[in-house]
Amino acid sequence: MGRLVFLFASSLLLMVAATTVSAAILEHSFYVKNLTVTRLCNRQVITAVNDSFPGPSLRVREGDKLIIHVFNMSPYKITIHWHGVSQLMSAWLDGPEMITQCAIRPRNNYTYNYRITKQEGTLFWHAHSSFLRATVHGAIIIHPRARHSYPFPKPYREVPILLGEWWNANVVDVENQALALGIGPNISNAYTIKMAR
Repeated sequence: MGRLVFLFASSLLLMVAATTVSAAILEHSFYVKNLTVTRLCNRQVITAVNDSFPGPSLRVREGDKLIIHVFNMSPYKITIHWHGVSQLMSAWLDGPEMITQCAIRPRNNYTYNYRITKQEGTLFWHAHSSFLRATVHGAIIIHPRARHSYPFPKPYREVPILLGEWWNANVVDVENQALALGIGPNISNAYTIKMAR
Protein backbone atom coordinates (compact mmCIF):
# COMPACT_ATOMS: atom_id res chain seq x y z
CA MET A 1 0.00 0.00 0.00
CA GLY A 2 2.81 2.42 0.90
CA ARG A 3 4.50 1.78 -2.45
CA LEU A 4 1.25 2.50 -4.31
CA VAL A 5 0.80 5.82 -2.49
CA PHE A 6 4.43 6.73 -3.23
CA LEU A 7 3.98 5.95 -6.97
CA PHE A 8 0.75 7.94 -7.13
CA ALA A 9 2.31 10.95 -5.35
CA SER A 10 5.41 10.79 -7.56
CA SER A 11 3.29 10.62 -10.72
CA LEU A 12 1.23 13.59 -9.59
CA LEU A 13 4.36 15.60 -8.77
CA LEU A 14 5.90 14.81 -12.17
CA MET A 15 2.70 15.81 -13.94
CA VAL A 16 2.60 19.16 -12.14
CA ALA A 17 6.31 19.75 -12.80
CA ALA A 18 5.89 18.93 -16.49
CA THR A 19 3.11 21.48 -16.90
CA THR A 20 4.98 24.32 -15.19
CA VAL A 21 8.63 23.72 -16.12
CA SER A 22 8.47 25.70 -19.36
CA ALA A 23 6.00 28.35 -18.20
CA ALA A 24 7.04 31.94 -17.62
CA ILE A 25 5.48 34.86 -15.80
CA LEU A 26 5.09 37.79 -18.21
CA GLU A 27 4.22 41.20 -16.83
CA HIS A 28 3.02 44.15 -18.91
CA SER A 29 1.62 47.61 -18.18
CA PHE A 30 -1.15 49.14 -20.29
CA TYR A 31 -1.40 52.92 -19.98
CA VAL A 32 -4.81 53.84 -21.42
CA LYS A 33 -5.00 57.51 -22.36
CA ASN A 34 -5.90 59.94 -25.10
CA LEU A 35 -3.69 60.21 -28.17
CA THR A 36 -3.91 62.67 -31.07
CA VAL A 37 -3.61 61.01 -34.49
CA THR A 38 -4.14 61.96 -38.12
CA ARG A 39 -6.17 59.54 -40.25
CA LEU A 40 -8.08 60.21 -43.48
CA CYS A 41 -6.70 63.77 -43.45
CA ASN A 42 -8.35 64.49 -40.08
CA ARG A 43 -6.67 65.14 -36.76
CA GLN A 44 -8.55 63.71 -33.84
CA VAL A 45 -8.15 62.50 -30.30
CA ILE A 46 -8.59 58.78 -29.71
CA THR A 47 -8.19 56.58 -26.67
CA ALA A 48 -5.22 54.21 -27.06
CA VAL A 49 -2.86 51.99 -25.07
CA ASN A 50 0.80 52.94 -24.51
CA ASP A 51 0.59 55.79 -27.04
CA SER A 52 0.12 53.39 -29.96
CA PHE A 53 -2.64 52.43 -32.36
CA PRO A 54 -3.06 49.50 -32.43
CA GLY A 55 -1.90 48.72 -28.91
CA PRO A 56 0.97 46.41 -28.01
CA SER A 57 1.02 42.75 -29.01
CA LEU A 58 1.39 40.20 -26.25
CA ARG A 59 3.68 37.32 -27.25
CA VAL A 60 3.34 34.36 -24.92
CA ARG A 61 3.71 30.59 -24.79
CA GLU A 62 1.02 28.12 -23.84
CA GLY A 63 1.21 27.70 -20.07
CA ASP A 64 2.61 31.19 -19.40
CA LYS A 65 1.09 33.38 -16.71
CA LEU A 66 0.15 36.89 -17.87
CA ILE A 67 0.02 39.80 -15.46
CA ILE A 68 -1.28 42.97 -17.08
CA HIS A 69 -1.53 46.18 -15.06
CA VAL A 70 -4.07 48.55 -16.65
CA PHE A 71 -3.73 52.22 -15.67
CA ASN A 72 -6.76 54.16 -16.90
CA MET A 73 -5.67 57.73 -17.60
CA SER A 74 -8.46 58.27 -20.14
CA PRO A 75 -11.66 60.21 -19.43
CA TYR A 76 -13.72 57.02 -19.92
CA LYS A 77 -14.36 53.95 -17.81
CA ILE A 78 -12.89 50.84 -19.43
CA THR A 79 -12.31 47.10 -19.19
CA ILE A 80 -10.09 44.85 -21.29
CA HIS A 81 -11.49 41.65 -22.83
CA TRP A 82 -9.11 38.85 -23.79
CA HIS A 83 -10.98 37.72 -26.91
CA GLY A 84 -10.79 33.97 -27.42
CA VAL A 85 -8.62 33.28 -24.37
CA SER A 86 -10.05 30.38 -22.38
CA GLN A 87 -10.31 31.78 -18.90
CA LEU A 88 -10.03 28.46 -17.10
CA MET A 89 -10.09 29.12 -13.35
CA SER A 90 -10.12 32.90 -13.98
CA ALA A 91 -13.46 33.67 -15.66
CA TRP A 92 -13.87 36.81 -13.53
CA LEU A 93 -10.92 38.32 -15.46
CA ASP A 94 -12.55 38.01 -18.90
CA GLY A 95 -13.35 41.73 -19.09
CA PRO A 96 -17.02 42.27 -20.06
CA GLU A 97 -18.07 45.32 -18.07
CA MET A 98 -20.72 44.63 -15.40
CA ILE A 99 -20.73 40.91 -16.27
CA THR A 100 -17.38 39.64 -15.04
CA GLN A 101 -16.00 42.85 -13.56
CA CYS A 102 -16.71 46.46 -12.79
CA ALA A 103 -15.25 49.07 -15.10
CA ILE A 104 -11.86 50.60 -14.37
CA ARG A 105 -12.84 54.18 -13.67
CA PRO A 106 -10.72 57.14 -14.86
CA ARG A 107 -7.57 57.65 -12.76
CA ASN A 108 -7.82 54.09 -11.39
CA ASN A 109 -6.04 50.85 -12.18
CA TYR A 110 -6.70 47.12 -12.26
CA THR A 111 -4.47 44.06 -12.63
CA TYR A 112 -5.40 41.08 -14.78
CA ASN A 113 -3.60 37.89 -13.75
CA TYR A 114 -4.30 34.65 -15.61
CA ARG A 115 -2.62 31.65 -17.24
CA ILE A 116 -2.77 30.76 -20.94
CA THR A 117 -4.08 27.20 -20.83
CA LYS A 118 -4.37 24.68 -23.68
CA GLN A 119 -4.32 27.30 -26.45
CA GLU A 120 -2.09 28.25 -29.36
CA GLY A 121 -2.60 30.73 -32.17
CA THR A 122 -3.31 34.40 -32.71
CA LEU A 123 -6.12 36.02 -30.72
CA PHE A 124 -6.72 39.60 -29.69
CA TRP A 125 -7.54 41.82 -26.74
CA HIS A 126 -9.80 44.87 -26.86
CA ALA A 127 -11.68 47.37 -24.72
CA HIS A 128 -15.04 46.01 -23.63
CA SER A 129 -16.60 49.33 -22.66
CA SER A 130 -18.57 51.24 -25.27
CA PHE A 131 -17.10 51.65 -28.74
CA LEU A 132 -13.59 52.16 -27.33
CA ARG A 133 -12.73 48.74 -28.81
CA ALA A 134 -12.35 50.62 -32.13
CA THR A 135 -9.07 52.14 -30.93
CA VAL A 136 -8.12 50.13 -27.83
CA HIS A 137 -7.01 46.74 -29.10
CA GLY A 138 -4.02 44.55 -29.93
CA ALA A 139 -2.92 40.99 -30.67
CA ILE A 140 -2.23 38.06 -28.36
CA ILE A 141 0.16 35.65 -30.07
CA ILE A 142 0.32 32.30 -28.31
CA HIS A 143 3.22 30.05 -29.28
CA PRO A 144 3.49 26.40 -28.26
CA ARG A 145 5.31 25.52 -25.06
CA ALA A 146 9.11 25.42 -25.34
CA ARG A 147 10.29 22.29 -27.14
CA HIS A 148 6.77 21.59 -28.47
CA SER A 149 5.63 21.96 -32.06
CA TYR A 150 2.66 23.75 -33.55
CA PRO A 151 -0.47 21.64 -34.13
CA PHE A 152 -0.09 22.63 -37.81
CA PRO A 153 2.89 23.03 -40.15
CA LYS A 154 5.16 25.79 -38.83
CA PRO A 155 4.58 29.00 -40.81
CA TYR A 156 7.36 30.33 -42.97
CA ARG A 157 6.85 33.77 -41.46
CA GLU A 158 4.55 35.40 -38.94
CA VAL A 159 2.75 38.60 -39.96
CA PRO A 160 -0.21 39.16 -37.63
CA ILE A 161 -2.70 41.77 -38.83
CA LEU A 162 -5.63 43.43 -37.08
CA LEU A 163 -8.81 44.37 -38.92
CA GLY A 164 -10.96 47.21 -37.67
CA GLU A 165 -13.11 50.23 -38.46
CA TRP A 166 -12.38 53.95 -38.36
CA TRP A 167 -14.76 56.81 -37.62
CA ASN A 168 -13.87 60.46 -38.26
CA ALA A 169 -15.50 61.17 -34.90
CA ASN A 170 -15.13 60.31 -31.26
CA VAL A 171 -16.32 56.68 -31.07
CA VAL A 172 -18.02 57.25 -27.70
CA ASP A 173 -20.02 60.11 -29.26
CA VAL A 174 -20.96 57.83 -32.19
CA GLU A 175 -22.32 55.24 -29.77
CA ASN A 176 -24.11 57.80 -27.58
CA GLN A 177 -25.83 59.33 -30.63
CA ALA A 178 -27.04 55.90 -31.77
CA LEU A 179 -28.41 55.14 -28.29
CA ALA A 180 -30.12 58.54 -28.00
CA LEU A 181 -31.79 58.19 -31.41
CA GLY A 182 -32.60 54.49 -31.02
CA ILE A 183 -30.90 53.61 -34.29
CA GLY A 184 -27.72 51.84 -35.37
CA PRO A 185 -24.44 53.75 -35.21
CA ASN A 186 -23.15 55.80 -38.10
CA ILE A 187 -21.39 53.73 -40.71
CA SER A 188 -17.63 53.90 -40.23
CA ASN A 189 -15.61 56.11 -42.58
CA ALA A 190 -13.06 53.39 -43.38
CA TYR A 191 -11.89 49.90 -42.61
CA THR A 192 -8.43 49.48 -41.13
CA ILE A 193 -5.83 46.81 -41.74
CA LYS A 194 -2.91 47.17 -39.36
CA MET A 195 0.12 45.03 -38.66
CA ALA A 196 0.30 44.00 -35.04
CA ARG A 197 3.17 45.71 -33.22
